[in-house]
Amino acid sequence: MSEPKNMILNLGPSHPATHGVLRVVLELEGETVRDVIPHLGHLHRGLEKLAESKTYLQALPLTDRMDYTGALLNNLGYTLAVEKLLDIEGDIPERATVARVMLCELQRIAGHLIWIAAHALDMGAMTVLFYAFRERELVHEMIEEVSGARLTPSFIRPGGIAQDITPKFIEKARKFVKEFPGRVDEYEGLLTNNKIWRKRTEGIGILSKEACVQYAITGPVLRAAGIKWDLRKVMPYCGYETYDFEIPTGTVGDVFERYLVRLAEMRQSNRIVEQALDRLPPGPYMLDDFRYTPPPKEEVYTCIESLIRHFKQMSAGYKAPVGDVYMSIEATKGELGFYLVSDGSEKPYRFRVRPPSLINLQSLKDMCLGGMVADVIAIIGSVDIVLGEIDR
Repeated sequence: MSEPKNMILNLGPSHPATHGVLRVVLELEGETVRDVIPHLGHLHRGLEKLAESKTYLQALPLTDRMDYTGALLNNLGYTLAVEKLLDIEGDIPERATVARVMLCELQRIAGHLIWIAAHALDMGAMTVLFYAFRERELVHEMIEEVSGARLTPSFIRPGGIAQDITPKFIEKARKFVKEFPGRVDEYEGLLTNNKIWRKRTEGIGILSKEACVQYAITGPVLRAAGIKWDLRKVMPYCGYETYDFEIPTGTVGDVFERYLVRLAEMRQSNRIVEQALDRLPPGPYMLDDFRYTPPPKEEVYTCIESLIRHFKQMSAGYKAPVGDVYMSIEATKGELGFYLVSDGSEKPYRFRVRPPSLINLQSLKDMCLGGMVADVIAIIGSVDIVLGEIDR
């Protein structure tokens, strides 16, 4: 009798549980996973080369599309890199800096909400999706209130923010931060002690501290393994060192602890938003520097010199000093970094991105080998990938 052969199974690229256009080729012995090969490139948009053909301001909307669940965080990472290149990072108005923190933490909450909704749905828990989208909708309403857009706001810009924070936004945000901890309790009530959920997540997809370091994993996947590494604490930006919040960590590094870490992170982000609301100062929301920032809109409509300045900055851009910079922030999925090289022109000579999803996905094989095929779905969901960021 001949030896039975292992089965090759294509998971994706259009399977909903691959969270985009990821194709994973599995080698199965029965239902046991013997090999895992992720295939990328089905969504390649040439974002980095495209950005090199645009001015520094025109390249900003491209960052929204990288991770559409964390667009404001992408805006912030790129904006901080440009400000560092222009050497104006210390001149940003305090109101803009506090608003950036507040908006980015709301965006982090929205990003984790869509993660828990999709992850639970992957494993058959549909109710959580409706609960999580309820709060996510409130966050997107607030983002739309100040920026005019929900998913791709391009709101955080070099020099500050595009428009001032409105009283209506503050009113909505205060109501949200008061109610949100109770909503997280509801998610926990649905899942944390749910026997099916725990059976599907505990001891599944374990990644050790050593493996995380080896693969340069960041974000909740790293912290679930027990490493307390968060750029907001270890390399603070936007004044994060002045806010009171904690970095949740796990001990085992399995799918269940990645879930717990993200839930705890939502609570911490809510704390930061609350503090930012209390300290939001009056004053300008955009740096007043004729070289790099447009004039106020009211001047554009009434003064010919301001109109010319606005037109020149939006069409021709501004020149950056020769040099290169790297700036990274703690996005929802881990370290998001931008490396810019300037040759002194109006466009970046090189534009490179360190996307956390791509780096974190490297560990998929380690997490899946020896497990069951159904565990692959749980593990991919626990990494929280967005293919727009991976196939950049």
